[in-house]
Amino acid sequence: MSRRLFDETHDDFRQSFRAFVRAEIVPHHDRWEEAGRVDKEMFRAAGDQGFLGMAVPEAYGGLGADDFRFHVVIIEELQRANVIGSGMCITLHNDVVLPYLLGAADEEQKRRWLPGFVSGETMGAIAMTEPGAGSDLAAVRTSAVRDGDDYVVNGAKTFITNGLNSDLVLTVVRTDPTEPHRGLSLLAVEDGTPGFERGRHLDKIGLRSQDTAELSFSDARVPAANLLGEPGSGFGTLMANLAQERLSLAVSGVAAARVALDWTLDYCREREAFGQPLTGFQNTKFVLAELSTAVDVTQVYVDDLVERHLRGEIDGVDAAKGKWWATELQKRVVDQCLQLHGGYGFMREYPIARAYLDTRIQTIYGGTTEIMKEIIGRTLGAAS
Repeated sequence: MSRRLFDETHDDFRQSFRAFVRAEIVPHHDRWEEAGRVDKEMFRAAGDQGFLGMAVPEAYGGLGADDFRFHVVIIEELQRANVIGSGMCITLHNDVVLPYLLGAADEEQKRRWLPGFVSGETMGAIAMTEPGAGSDLAAVRTSAVRDGDDYVVNGAKTFITNGLNSDLVLTVVRTDPTEPHRGLSLLAVEDGTPGFERGRHLDKIGLRSQDTAELSFSDARVPAANLLGEPGSGFGTLMANLAQERLSLAVSGVAAARVALDWTLDYCREREAFGQPLTGFQNTKFVLAELSTAVDVTQVYVDDLVERHLRGEIDGVDAAKGKWWATELQKRVVDQCLQLHGGYGFMREYPIARAYLDTRIQTIYGGTTEIMKEIIGRTLGAAS
């Protein structure tokens, strides 16, 4: 389908990043899937070639290219190559972690951390989820108590992307135990901080090359100079940035659905049954027609969300709508495409099988579909 979202600059960027994926990720993806994490040399290579921190101002070593469409291109190319797990260290770093530093860090913090975010010397992560606190941030228990020039941090986090490889972890902590939301703050914890430990390397069914870990803090002393914003400003900062994270997941969802459909069209044209290609059967044609239409309609919707995001016009509700719709579509499309592959769809040598495993998390992380509907539903109000 024709899209109006990109211009020639984005098309050139796409070709460059596609070449990077082909050279630096695809040859190693299977090995990283087995290892459960990528080699950080790939991440640094992404920095060397200009694919990290594009929005960082030139004063801190970046390009000053604050254009979310570059992030869209990266996501689409990772899905196209079926290596989203290996590339997620890049997307999380750029789309999720970096905006917190750009928006909340002070001048000294920006000069300290942003050059490394651009070069790839510093990989970012964000630690929100706890064993007893997921989407409900008011339930966060990890504490940070001021002691002189430090905060003393105690608690645990789980399901943390880039949890093993990260160099700087933006950690949601409770600085005021009496305030459910206004008692939350963001504290940047650097690798090597005494009392900060990487826990279990979590064993996932999909996205296996994306390292996910538990983190623990036992009297970890973090300099007060690492606090982002004012004490108690964490909840507001999180709410302001979650919309882009969820929009990124919507972009990923429709991109994954489209590539799964492309694989399946190729397969059904080549695979024969009863003397004719699978595309000759009415059921196959009808399923493909439905999926193709659904993907195109969702693409238009998500592209419109991206355009509105560029103008600063989307809010958390818009992002929630896009996130749940596109990721549920992804789940449905990938499932039906696997069905059309028959027994071969169950074989890991086929990309649809690997995509099936990677897809299942999409309606869970970044806020479950149920939470997205709750966010939307709260704004609708009761009929008068």
